[in-house]
Amino acid sequence: MDERFNRWLLPLLLALLFLLIVYQYVSPACPGAACPRRPPASAARRGGGPTEREEEEAAAAGAAEEEEEAAAALPRLVAKFPFARGELCRRVRFDMRGRDVIVFLHIQKTGGTTFGRHLVRNIRLEQPCYCRAGQKKCACHRPGGDKDTWLFSRFSTGWSCGLHADWTELTSCVPTAMERRGCAGNRTLR
Repeated sequence: MDERFNRWLLPLLLALLFLLIVYQYVSPACPGAACPRRPPASAARRGGGPTEREEEEAAAAGAAEEEEEAAAALPRLVAKFPFARGELCRRVRFDMRGRDVIVFLHIQKTGGTTFGRHLVRNIRLEQPCYCRAGQKKCACHRPGGDKDTWLFSRFSTGWSCGLHADWTELTSCVPTAMERRGCAGNRTLR
């Protein structure tokens, strides 16, 4: 009996205990927005507690008051940088065969790594980026060339300007980094 208990019953009891503990922490304490307010235990014993309808009305009134207080506490959101519609909807011409370079500014925790990978792997181009198996960097050369690059990013040039370089660092670093790579004719104007 002892061996049977150890083999089947003990793991089952431990699993049930684990599920019970997890259920207590994961399940909501009160379904809905707020818990209904209950009368104190002493009032319930005396029979002097409010009726169910009064409880519901009190809970609804309390929830409405809480929402009003929360709305009053929130500051009004005012646009800090009001961009003109023409600025947001402008079209920029990118000449991949010319001297234009896309500089990808990677901002942490914004999906930048995924987007950077898509730039080098999934865009349909005349001459797609060449990625070797097992390497993170890909060669993104211009069509008809094998030295000049059209993309300055972590996945094409590596961390040439340092880990998570910000806009200021990239502005001063990219021209010199491109010259070091042998792309002296490239200029980043935008």
